[in-house]
Amino acid sequence: MASWYHARQAAPTPRPAPQGKREAAVVVVGGGFAGLNTALGLAARGVRDVVLLEAQAIGFGASGRNGGFVFAGYSLGERALLEKLGEPSARDLYGRTVAAVNLIRQRITTLGIACDMVDAGVVWANWFRDANLLSARQKLLAEHYGSEWQWIPADAMHEFVHSRRYHDGLYERNALHIDPLAYARGLAQAAETAGVSIHEGSRVRMLERRGPRWILRVGDAEIETPNVVLACGGYLAGLDRRIDRAVLPIATYVMVTEPLGPRLAECLRTQAAVYDTRFAFDYYRPLQDTRLLWGGRISVRDRSPRAVQKLLTHDLEKVFPTLKGVKVEHAWSGLMSYARHEMPQVGTHGNGLWYAQAFGGHGLAPTCAAGETLADAIASGEKSVPAYAAFGLEPVHRPFGYLAAQGTYWRMELADWFKARLEG
Repeated sequence: MASWYHARQAAPTPRPAPQGKREAAVVVVGGGFAGLNTALGLAARGVRDVVLLEAQAIGFGASGRNGGFVFAGYSLGERALLEKLGEPSARDLYGRTVAAVNLIRQRITTLGIACDMVDAGVVWANWFRDANLLSARQKLLAEHYGSEWQWIPADAMHEFVHSRRYHDGLYERNALHIDPLAYARGLAQAAETAGVSIHEGSRVRMLERRGPRWILRVGDAEIETPNVVLACGGYLAGLDRRIDRAVLPIATYVMVTEPLGPRLAECLRTQAAVYDTRFAFDYYRPLQDTRLLWGGRISVRDRSPRAVQKLLTHDLEKVFPTLKGVKVEHAWSGLMSYARHEMPQVGTHGNGLWYAQAFGGHGLAPTCAAGETLADAIASGEKSVPAYAAFGLEPVHRPFGYLAAQGTYWRMELADWFKARLEG
């Protein structure tokens, strides 16, 4: 299902599959953000003979289909992270994503990646009248993570976002939004310039251990390497059962409207991206040609464009009734990878097989942080990834895990609805 990002820009010339037999220092499987960041991070640390294999094309999966938000944190909330790890480790993990936001901004600028970067922050808009949720998060971030978010009173909020659905909000300044597909393609070009060999249309059909090294087969080609990184997200490679069975591929939905012209300013008077305080939240951002990109919902179903459009248009009109009847030009879905513990799984079996997955729809900064972490570990010859060790490969027990995930979503969606009804 093609996204608006794919439709608006011509696809680069396909990179051919590998041929014959060769050796590599590291083979990365997966051409999304986790794989690209790892490959580029390795090249930046002087590792030569890095090969990246992508079954489809660069940015085919979630990395080229998402909402384009770049901000700190993980799917697991900051309070839960603190309770799980304690302040030093929680602050370290959160700080990695802050550093990743800064690195993404730096790479876009220094590498000249044309990805429509809007460095205007992100607004967390309060769907409910209860302001305690905002004040508690603001205080937690400041005291335990050293992150200052700005309070937006209700009257100021309504100046920026013209919707009766919202009350007050919080503003995260160190955040941006981008065209993620263009960014992924820019990272691939930068990685190639740094010496990484990238092959598209190159599904790995076999991965096996041979002595101290790994053998990967792609068509008739064979690559031998001491280090393999599996970074396939929700599009499971089927190469390691323990890694695959630890994630649920979950669909989410995105659409893009027609150009709205002055109608956009009647709804939004900010260039910041916006998401709200519900568990089942909407997220959206203004595009440079006055379109509105709108996303939301998670499901075990990968719906058709028509079905996605119907669902999201209903959500859009609840927030901005003045846009009722607006034409939607593109709608799509894509698969994300979720773990039971709601945190990325970044680690190794200790035998040269590494993995980075389960970014849970919060991926641009965490994938960059994971890539940097893996690149550090592999380049320095480490045998573990202690920073993420608390969040391992817990089995999700498919297909029953899908029922549990969908049930949890529906339960939390009902709780959101009930809270809003109680407030009147």
